[in-house]
Amino acid sequence: MISKIKTALLVGLATAGILAQPVLAADYPHKTVKLVTHSSPGGGTDVFLRELIKYLTPITGVTYVVENVRGGAGAKAMAYLAGSPADGSVFYGTTPSYVNTSLLSKPDKTYEDLDPVVNLFQDPQIVFVRADSPYKSLKEVVEDAKKRPNQVRVGVSTPGSLDRQVMEQLKAETGTEMTIITHDGGGDVMLSVLNGTSTVGIGEIGELRGQLDAKKIRLITTYTDERLPQFADVPTAKEQGINLVVRKFRGLAGPKGLPRDIVAAWEDAAQKVLQDPKFKAVYEKDALIPSYLNQEQYGKFLAGFAEEQKAFFTKYGITAD
Repeated sequence: MISKIKTALLVGLATAGILAQPVLAADYPHKTVKLVTHSSPGGGTDVFLRELIKYLTPITGVTYVVENVRGGAGAKAMAYLAGSPADGSVFYGTTPSYVNTSLLSKPDKTYEDLDPVVNLFQDPQIVFVRADSPYKSLKEVVEDAKKRPNQVRVGVSTPGSLDRQVMEQLKAETGTEMTIITHDGGGDVMLSVLNGTSTVGIGEIGELRGQLDAKKIRLITTYTDERLPQFADVPTAKEQGINLVVRKFRGLAGPKGLPRDIVAAWEDAAQKVLQDPKFKAVYEKDALIPSYLNQEQYGKFLAGFAEEQKAFFTKYGITAD
C-alpha cells in the first residue's frame, strides 16, 4: 500500500528556468484515474471536472479521464462507483443531486454506499433566460406565472437535482404553478432555453459561460445572500421579495472502504489545487466559492444535509417524478 503522500517533490526546471509545480503523488498506485459524473456533457459537473483536471494533473502527476455515466438522476453513476474497486482508481463528482436521488428514488445504491473524500466548492445557482426574453427579473417571471398558470416553462436538470427542488419551494413561496421540465444535466437545460422549449432555466455560471460570453443568454436572478461580484448588476431573489438562498456543493466521493492514505493524498491535492493562482482565476470568474472540507468534515456535512433534505421534502410534499 502507498505511503501517505504529504511530501512535495520538485520535478526539475521547466523552460526559461521556471520551477514546475510540485508532484504530490509520485507513488500513487495509478497513473490514470477516472472521474465519473451523472451529468450529461456540458452539464455543470461535467464542465467542473474537466476544468479541475487541467490544474490537478500538474499537481498530482496523474492523468484523469472524465466519464459520463448517465441515467436515473445519478442512480446509475452511484451503482457504478459502489461496484468499483476502492483502490483510488475511480471517484465520483458529488453535488446535492446524489443525496436527493438517494432519498427520493431509493435506488439500490445510495450516497451512503460511497465514501466521501473532499468537498471543494459552493456553486451559486442562477436563473437565466434567452437574450431576447421579455423577462428582466425573477419577479416578472412570478407575476407572469400568476397570470398564466402552468404556461411558464422552467428547465432544470435531473429530477433529484437541487434546482428541481428549489422550483417546488419557489412555487410554494409565491403561490404559483409553473411547468417544470427535467433534463439529464445543465448543458441540456441551456439548450432547452436556447431552442425555446423552456422559457426560463436554472443553472450555474460554469456551464453557461460560453453562451453568456456570446450574449445568447441573460442572467435575471441569483439565489445568493448577496449579489455576485462578477455579476453585480444581477439582483438576488431576496432583493425581489423572494426569500430563496441556495448553496450547491461540489466535491468528490469514492467506493466504500477507501484506504486512509488514498484519502490523505486527495485531501492534500485538493488544498493545493485551490491555492493554484491559475485555477483560482478560472473558478473566481465562474463565481465558484472555495469551501474545502476534509473527509471527516465532509461526511458530517453530508449527514446533516441529508436530514435537512428529508425535512424539506416532507414540508413541501416533494416526491420523485
